[in-house]
Amino acid sequence: MPYDQEQANERSRLLMPVPHDRRLSAVQQGQDAHSILSSNLSKEEQALSSTPIGERLPYNDYTTIDWLHDLVKDSFRLRAVHSRRGLRYRLLSAFDSCQGWIAAAIIGILTACVAFMVDVAEATVSDWKLGYCTSNIFQNRDSCCMDRHPLGTTKASLGESCETWHMWMPDYWGAFAVYVGFALVFGIISCSVTLLTKSSLPTTAHGHGDKHHDVAAEGGQEVVAKSMYLAAGSGIPEIKTILSGFVIPKFLDFKVLAVKAIGAVFAVATGMCLGKEGPFVHISTCVAYLVGMCFPKYKENSRKMRELLSAGCASGLSVAFGAPIGGVLFAYEEISTYFPRKVLWRAFLCSLFAAVVLKALNPTGTGKLALFQTNYGTSYKAIHYLVFVLLGVAGGLFGGVFCKVNFLWSKSFRKYSIIKHHPVLEVFLVVLVTGLLQYPNPLTREPGDVIIKNLLVDCREPSGSWVCRMESQDDNRRYIGWLIYGTVVKLVLTIITFGVKVPSGIIIPALDAGCLFGRLVGQWITSISPGIFAMVGAAAFLAGVSRMTISLCVIMFELTGELEYTVPHMIAILVAKWVADALEREGVYDLAQTVLGHPFLDLDHSTGIVQKANELVEVLIPPKQTMNEITVDVPKDGIVSRKILDDKLDQLKRRGLLDAGLVLVQGGMLQGYLAEGELDFGLRTLGAAWDATPRVKLLGNAEEGELDLSMFVDRTPLTICAKAPMEYAVEMFGKLGLRHLCVVEEGSGRLVG
Repeated sequence: MPYDQEQANERSRLLMPVPHDRRLSAVQQGQDAHSILSSNLSKEEQALSSTPIGERLPYNDYTTIDWLHDLVKDSFRLRAVHSRRGLRYRLLSAFDSCQGWIAAAIIGILTACVAFMVDVAEATVSDWKLGYCTSNIFQNRDSCCMDRHPLGTTKASLGESCETWHMWMPDYWGAFAVYVGFALVFGIISCSVTLLTKSSLPTTAHGHGDKHHDVAAEGGQEVVAKSMYLAAGSGIPEIKTILSGFVIPKFLDFKVLAVKAIGAVFAVATGMCLGKEGPFVHISTCVAYLVGMCFPKYKENSRKMRELLSAGCASGLSVAFGAPIGGVLFAYEEISTYFPRKVLWRAFLCSLFAAVVLKALNPTGTGKLALFQTNYGTSYKAIHYLVFVLLGVAGGLFGGVFCKVNFLWSKSFRKYSIIKHHPVLEVFLVVLVTGLLQYPNPLTREPGDVIIKNLLVDCREPSGSWVCRMESQDDNRRYIGWLIYGTVVKLVLTIITFGVKVPSGIIIPALDAGCLFGRLVGQWITSISPGIFAMVGAAAFLAGVSRMTISLCVIMFELTGELEYTVPHMIAILVAKWVADALEREGVYDLAQTVLGHPFLDLDHSTGIVQKANELVEVLIPPKQTMNEITVDVPKDGIVSRKILDDKLDQLKRRGLLDAGLVLVQGGMLQGYLAEGELDFGLRTLGAAWDATPRVKLLGNAEEGELDLSMFVDRTPLTICAKAPMEYAVEMFGKLGLRHLCVVEEGSGRLVG
């Protein structure tokens, strides 16, 4: 019999039987949603939910950060920390102000420790190609023979006069074979270790934009992912990309740091035309990232983290060359796109601590920070300026030819399937060719830094060096032939080596080639030491390859301790840059970014292009189909059907737009911007607690039972008039670090792109 509430009696229930309490369900949904948000958003982000800029999830992989959003988020954190009163909070406030300095000091100390271990290990492993120490096999040749610990200066001989150093083979050809054999083994080890850091890049989903969008392609054909090896190369192009605001996942992890260090030891030990100075910059940046993750101030804010990474880069070159000031200038000139004064000061401190600790650890055994200390005792005259200009021209030609040919080599030879899919084979071939070409030449048989040290020698005492003995002979034609042979071989080998899948840098090979050519020129100019021309030639060749200027000049006089030759360095470096720019506008690191396909906005280059084009912002307006897919017309109540948003999200993913989003309009007027990552999270993750909710609140305050995504909407997107000069847009993207820019119609202010 059905229950009749009009006929109540003593057995009547106090509450009506309800199959499902919808209000309780809504409360539970709200609690679930709050729990999901709390686990995915930091406290600083949650504080932004009530502001017009909206909350932001942690950035997805292979997307750009929002510099302005992170600036505002840090301002909220700063006010929260420094506004509270009391002794405890004053101490916390003081610690917050000191965190950057503390982190910079720790980074410098740890970077120096890692560099010390790499230097010692590399010197020992490299000498194993020639022989071993009978008293301790883990000692390198110089420690074994000269009793300097942990390392000492290097002789030009191969150890024949040292009783405790045992050569593998007494005859030339036997020693040659052992040398090449060890080099091949070291090369295979280095490449095999590097391959452990393989990472797959995201691929564009089916459909390639408006012109080639194929709905029928949605059948599920799998796209082959592109791979990159995180520990390969110098890492400088990727670091430049990261510091510009792009997110490359796992590139700065501890695993990559360890592989980079181990791989660099064996890669340099092969004798290939590469150096460990570039990898040191990557290592120092990894250290900076790992230290920064220990401080919530940097861990939770990508903008602040990049400030710390920029400071950490300076310590990398500081320990690589013993050049603390040059390291700071290198980070400012070559790597960072965002380098305010506070970053400059912290980079200075970081580089200082790195230099102090490295000098105390004394990896060279000399007790000096300068790697190639020289004292020529002679000065140059005005007539020598012509020679310095000649060295600059030669360095520019070397750099321009290298950049062009290496770029073509990477685009052609490395596209062959057998090379592309078997990087160990390429390393094997390069090591084999390097050993066969370099060992016969006494000048190029040694490691790269030893070559520089030998060629910078001052020959006032000829008995101390093989180079000086050769130059003191009346007939030195064979010696000149070795210099010419070494210069040409260095150019060829550096071209085919740069880009192989091992940790490698370009700085030492360029310096080697410049020293060889400069010493060659010095054979016909007897008024001053030929080592001076070797020193200036080294700077010129590196300037031609990398296009460094101020930082390189400072690095050179820190390397050699020769302040008197600053002007010759300046002349050669500027001439080399001009000549190299005439041959190839981009330097080696910029071309490497192009080959690797990393997104990077070069503001100077972009401005130069738009200044010649004379275009307006309206040329950026996308086709109508694209506008329909990325635009959501929100009703007055701010509620949109969930199915519409699901379809829009699918369209964004199908187009392969990892860094895109939806523009919200009402009556054609811009109301806000919802990024793809937040939309995906809201519908897929947060929306899981609202399965039965077909309505999504995008604008305004949500009511009970509505899926609320309004906290993710940026109500303050930057706009630009469609008739504005293109230079405005380039400057806004380059200097503000924008992720998106909305184009509005002139006069009406309606959204058009």
